[in-house]
Amino acid sequence: MKPILSTFVLLALVLLSSSLLHTTMAADSSFCDSKCAVRCSKAGRQDRCLKYCGICCRACNCVPSGTYGNKDECPCYRDKKNSKGGPKCP
Repeated sequence: MKPILSTFVLLALVLLSSSLLHTTMAADSSFCDSKCAVRCSKAGRQDRCLKYCGICCRACNCVPSGTYGNKDECPCYRDKKNSKGGPKCP
């Protein structure tokens, strides 16, 4: 009886944790999407801006306010560099 009970409890925990993880990921995605939409609203190449802003947002969990500058609000976002040493985040 104990193996059945422990299996049931383990299965319940796995289902609960995967449900919570999916909800958290969806919330983070909409947070980044909305913040990056504002950040990239005046960009000349919006598709590229949204791509890199999204990458930086998911890594740093923040996006500076406004459409340009203000990167001191988010040091992680500010300090990310591309392969050439330039700023990665728009």
